[in-house]
Amino acid sequence: MKTLKTTFLLTALTLLLLFIGASFGGERGITIALVVAVLMNGTAYFFSDKIALASSGAKPISREEAPRLYAVMERLAAKANLPMPKLYLIPQPAPNAFATGRNPSHASVAVTQGLLELMNDDELEGVIAHELSHVRNYDILTSSIAATLAGAIMWIGHMGRWGLILGGWGGRDSNREGGGITALLMLILAPVAALLLQLGISRQREYQADASGVKMIGQQYGLISALEKLGAYNQRIPSNIPPSTAALCIVAPLAPRQFLSGLFSTHPPLADRIAELRNMTITR
Repeated sequence: MKTLKTTFLLTALTLLLLFIGASFGGERGITIALVVAVLMNGTAYFFSDKIALASSGAKPISREEAPRLYAVMERLAAKANLPMPKLYLIPQPAPNAFATGRNPSHASVAVTQGLLELMNDDELEGVIAHELSHVRNYDILTSSIAATLAGAIMWIGHMGRWGLILGGWGGRDSNREGGGITALLMLILAPVAALLLQLGISRQREYQADASGVKMIGQQYGLISALEKLGAYNQRIPSNIPPSTAALCIVAPLAPRQFLSGLFSTHPPLADRIAELRNMTITR
């Protein structure tokens, strides 16, 4: 199923780029778009984790800098029979975390400075178990590729905006008019496509990772408390994590100047996630 999702996302990007190439350049545009699609698909598959980490400002963190984080990660990774992921720190006060990578052998987990400062041991364990569940469930490949493709679609939208500002491409009035219309469509549709791309993969996987994480540690109260804290602080403290990477986070961060965030949220409501956790029955 994960392979099908990944194939679908990469195919969708290819078709989108071919459509844009045909709109702007005919057969020559299709050829250029095909080359770009191949390069972008390869980049999305092999480097989506590095792009997500770089875009969020994450830096590698050593055992000496975060002994508590390493202790929790090592214990839970061993319990889940997973390789130890690489650990990164995002120097931001809003508490959050995300996992990324191609597979469990190439996985990374990034946490913010605020998360380490605000979470007690049980809460930190709940957050890390949630992220390791994404790794074990192979969510990280699909989600990381989706984040990269969403960023690419947003970039296409920005190109469309500049095309509209400059009056389109082509030089003649008719070409300029057609280019302007296409640019306007890109301006409107690109953000919507990026959001739909993330909505298609994000909501259900969060419920699954919550449930898997709780089973991993044997109780749900640490994760419940962590989600309550995460929700409270992320409603007040803005984050500079870009929207495409924000879909990977355990809770949706508050972005500066972000409107209609509830309508287009890539995460299920925290109240619903917490209610699901409270109703879980843990068998030991």
